[in-house]
Amino acid sequence: MTEASPRGNTLREDQVLAILDRARAARDAAYCPYSGFAVGAAVLTADGLIFTGCNIENAAYSETICAERVALWKAVSEGHREIIGLALVAAGQESPRPCGACLQVIAELAPRVTICMGNLAGSRSLADLAELLPQPFRLSPAENHPTGGRQP
Repeated sequence: MTEASPRGNTLREDQVLAILDRARAARDAAYCPYSGFAVGAAVLTADGLIFTGCNIENAAYSETICAERVALWKAVSEGHREIIGLALVAAGQESPRPCGACLQVIAELAPRVTICMGNLAGSRSLADLAELLPQPFRLSPAENHPTGGRQP
């Protein structure tokens, strides 16, 4: 088992194991007939809830969605905005890394998250978002919205 310790990791070992286990289980639901690369993800909220997701492919590749975004959007759509942990699990010799699109979504929805990456053999690594995406794109809704960010 490999593990890098992120600077801001606030997750306990039992939390890391729980979200990795849930991500591994979520992987079983992946719909990936084109790539054959199944990924499962799980996010842990500050109040202890876990939301899972899997990758879902589509013949129109741009409509494919990654497991991390599914799990994040499920949590946010249920009103949970404080995400403290995110795990993803896939097959392979090395632990998977979130893609650039997922990192950008994580930067907006879970900027202080600890990211746990694991493979099916039990290898894992932990990282802070800043280690994987040091300079995310930022846009201030209030400055760029015609109503100053207020709801009309």
